[in-house]
Amino acid sequence: MLILPAIDLYDGCAVRLLKGDYNNMTVYSREPSDIAKRFETAGAEYIHMVDLEGARDGTTPNIEAVKRIVKSTDLKVEIGGGVRTEEIIERYLDIGVSRVILGTAAVTDEKLLEGAVKRYGASVAVGADIKDGYIAIKGWLEKSEITCDEFFERLQSLGVATVICTDISKDGAMQGTNRELYRRLSEKYGMDIIASGGVSSLEDIRVLKEMKLYGAILGKAYYTGAVDLKEAIEVAK
Repeated sequence: MLILPAIDLYDGCAVRLLKGDYNNMTVYSREPSDIAKRFETAGAEYIHMVDLEGARDGTTPNIEAVKRIVKSTDLKVEIGGGVRTEEIIERYLDIGVSRVILGTAAVTDEKLLEGAVKRYGASVAVGADIKDGYIAIKGWLEKSEITCDEFFERLQSLGVATVICTDISKDGAMQGTNRELYRRLSEKYGMDIIASGGVSSLEDIRVLKEMKLYGAILGKAYYTGAVDLKEAIEVAK
């Protein structure tokens, strides 16, 4: 199982939000590429990034910070947040990003999703942000009318390869991951599922690995020192 350490971007900085709240933000570094280099030294292969301003506004204001990470490390980069057009997908792929994550657009614009999967294949992933059993959109600010299972069935039928699945209620709360949700999804669907939100111990990683998930994102637990990245990568192997 892959461990994907995370960097959330806001105003060029590496930050974390608590439960998706833009008013509850901690700044960890003003130079995200320094953190990315530490990830690489610890043995990470992939890095998960979210442009928080993009997620809210549908733009790419932090693309220069992403570019610096692509250029200064050998990490494979996946990024989401504000990816709502093919032009933005291409903008990220052109600077060397490995995988671009459609979030809100995958819910609201099925034509874009279908076209992107056909054109870019596994270079396009989908973020499924789950709030009370429904898919949340626009930087978690709105809840859609689509249930988690309806959404996953749609993605599988379109040929989506990878889904980054976040339980918003667990994100950044350091209270453990939603094991039942990930177990059920991994048993029911054939896509590569990356667990995100609430991974707060090596035990969480062991359990997710046993479920044969494709990956797990390590965010706040890394930044607070609760989980050592190198150990997490070893446990996940």
